[in-house]
Amino acid sequence: MKFSPRTRLTAHGPELIFPGHYGTIYQAKGMDYLGKTRPRRLTMLPDGSVLHDRAMSKVRNGERGRGGVERRLVALGARPCDEGEPGRGWLEEVLQAVGARVVAHGVNHKYAAYIGPRTGRRLTATSYPYPKAGQGGAAA
Repeated sequence: MKFSPRTRLTAHGPELIFPGHYGTIYQAKGMDYLGKTRPRRLTMLPDGSVLHDRAMSKVRNGERGRGGVERRLVALGARPCDEGEPGRGWLEEVLQAVGARVVAHGVNHKYAAYIGPRTGRRLTATSYPYPKAGQGGAAA
């Protein structure tokens, strides 16, 4: 899947904030390369940050921790959630109001290593060759 760099909206148009990477530092540290994650969709806010699925779930279900999500959206121009208002409807409304967009996100590269007394051992029997720029793989 083709990689889509992350941008944020500014008064002068889109600004690149994260071009993606192949995990060069992880490779330099000798970490095991475990392959790629599945493609998914991300909810991008106008400031270029991601509103994660779990954060949205807290608002929709009225769970503990939803206040931080509400404050974050209000800071972007959303109206506060009224007392007793269902979170699901409020979230849908304010995401549209602040200009959030759902984007296709390609894949991330997965790396892993032991921490602690087992350092230097192989983490899994299945690790793959490191991805490199220009090999046709997606950067993420």
